[in-house]
Amino acid sequence: MGYKEKLKKIGENEYELPREGGMLVPGRIFISEKMKIDEDALKQVANVAHLPGILKYSIGLADMHVGYGFPIGGVAAFDLDSGVISPGGVGYDINCSVRLLKTNLIKSDVVKNQKKISEGLYKKIPSGVGRGSPFSITRKELNKLLEGGAKYLVERGFGVKEDYLHMEEEGCLTEADSGKVSERAIKRGIGQIGTLGAGNHFLEVQYVDEIFDKKIAEKFGLEKNQVMIMIHCGSRGLGHQVASDYIQEMEKEYGFENLPDRELINAPIKSKLGKDYYSAMCCAANFAFANKQLITYWIREELKNIFPKIKVDVVYDVCHNIAKFEEHIVEGKKKKILVMRKGATRAFDKQPVIIPGSMGTASYLLVGTKKAEEMTFGSTVHGAGRISSRSSALKNLSGEEIKKKLNEKGIEIKVGSVKSLAEEAPEVYKDIDEVVRVVDDLGISKKVAKMKPLIVVKG
Repeated sequence: MGYKEKLKKIGENEYELPREGGMLVPGRIFISEKMKIDEDALKQVANVAHLPGILKYSIGLADMHVGYGFPIGGVAAFDLDSGVISPGGVGYDINCSVRLLKTNLIKSDVVKNQKKISEGLYKKIPSGVGRGSPFSITRKELNKLLEGGAKYLVERGFGVKEDYLHMEEEGCLTEADSGKVSERAIKRGIGQIGTLGAGNHFLEVQYVDEIFDKKIAEKFGLEKNQVMIMIHCGSRGLGHQVASDYIQEMEKEYGFENLPDRELINAPIKSKLGKDYYSAMCCAANFAFANKQLITYWIREELKNIFPKIKVDVVYDVCHNIAKFEEHIVEGKKKKILVMRKGATRAFDKQPVIIPGSMGTASYLLVGTKKAEEMTFGSTVHGAGRISSRSSALKNLSGEEIKKKLNEKGIEIKVGSVKSLAEEAPEVYKDIDEVVRVVDDLGISKKVAKMKPLIVVKG
């Protein structure tokens, strides 16, 4: 019997994968009947449930699809004494995350200047595989950035204090120790600060199309037709190398004998290797916060050339590939635990939650809830979630055709390779409106506003 057949419906948009074999807890899947359920991703939910010290259940969210070890759209929490930390529970792009900026422009301001804005931002913000940054930093300064995150760049003049005050953890994970980051990771990262990278990373100029909760929208500073800017990127080559380094170290130290999948390699949270990985992961997360901070600074510079009186403020910046020590209610008691979110967004009560759509589709601003803290360790989805591989997309879709369709919708696109557009076409992702409807109906995050794209910049 396959995992799909084993699912038991326990509520609207909520299913249980029963505990069996070596599973220490059941799986809990939050998905609608309309959505395609990935058998291999369900298997990964079950595999994660085998890990020592896992609490309550292994979670798969509405955007769930196959990842490295853990499903993307997966959440798991662990006891600090008996639990483990796994690089597969964070991913290779540590602190892949989204920042939402608000401006004092309205939609018509951008429509009149679409080509000029798109070309200016594309030239200003480096994007694409391996593309370097004009930003120069010494090794000593990079160490400070790895430990100081976005705050370090603000202190150097690349932004204002209000920027990092509107970020998860104020743009800095304080447990970072640059001494735990390898020389190879440093070399890969030192020339990439302020770069988007490639794949599903992007910079979008959007406008507020619809408001669902006027009171909270006002609190976050949003109104209809307002121009917003969304940045989606992570820790670039540095984060990838940190993951690679510690996966290798854990393989050497612990081996795979007791694992249902070798990609779930891990170390006890309290072990030296577990602590070292966490410190290095925090450095990569801080790199990602700083990366988006510099991109924000350059966006402000570029747009001032076109709109001298423009204001660009941070609404919020939130991680979706991270491990965090947090307090949650477990068995009726408040307890400090480790929560790993892989392609999942923190959704604490009253916190802004940013959900990007696929290229050319809508994105959403939601707000976290107490219910999320009770049901999903304060977590919600991170985006639409893939339903088709990149290789399949390249085989079946035309980048030129996708560009044409986006232009017909009034979306200006600047991309390094038109061919690569096929990999990120809307057709290869789930319906973002349905994904957001599910989490809104469940109450693990509530809709505040819907944004639609005007300009897309990609590598």
